[in-house]
Amino acid sequence: MPNSPRRKIPEAALIRLPMYLRLLGEVTAQGVTHISSDQLAELAAVNAAKVRKDLSYLGSYGVRGVGYEVAFLAYQIQRELGVNHEWPIVIVGAGNLGQALANYGGFVERGFGLVGVFDTDPSKIGTQVGGICVQHLDELSEVVQTRGVSIGVLATPAATAQEAVNRLVRAGVGSILNFVPIVLSVPRGVHISKVDLAGELQILSYYEQQKVNSLSHIQGTTTSSRAVSA
Repeated sequence: MPNSPRRKIPEAALIRLPMYLRLLGEVTAQGVTHISSDQLAELAAVNAAKVRKDLSYLGSYGVRGVGYEVAFLAYQIQRELGVNHEWPIVIVGAGNLGQALANYGGFVERGFGLVGVFDTDPSKIGTQVGGICVQHLDELSEVVQTRGVSIGVLATPAATAQEAVNRLVRAGVGSILNFVPIVLSVPRGVHISKVDLAGELQILSYYEQQKVNSLSHIQGTTTSSRAVSA
């Protein structure tokens, strides 16, 4: 079957593509050359029909009885995500979180090269973080322009986050990964993606609370049964 023209990928499907790419890397390391949508769905813990739908946006269709060629499917996802070449990124905020992000090796492994870390704290400027010398935020625009940066990572205190975003936008950064737990304003055409660590923990605490509630219910039911029997 010939490949159909690729369509704009819905955000829900786009969110799953990096997960598929990671899983394809894992099975490649195991020597797997072909994978079915059912196998990929099991690894990703999603519905197989959803996997096929997601991959159809790439113009990719598996062969019945054979599945998808792992290497080519990984290439298609990399091409769609734009990670088949390196994207220079900058981090604004050299506090504990910013330092942790700067030292995170996963950026480079996934095609994102850190070219600048910025702050306004005199005690941080000039220090080394992740092999990068922390610069004053006033130097952001020059680095963005000379290094062709279009992606920025925000790790500032909440009080200074909006000003930092404004600086990133003025410098020409069009996409921002935000680790600050507040709503930020950006112009039309600038994409901002929020990473809410506390929110994710609250979701996990919900599941843990469900376990506690379920155990309490079981224990309560058992106690009532014993009381009736007595």
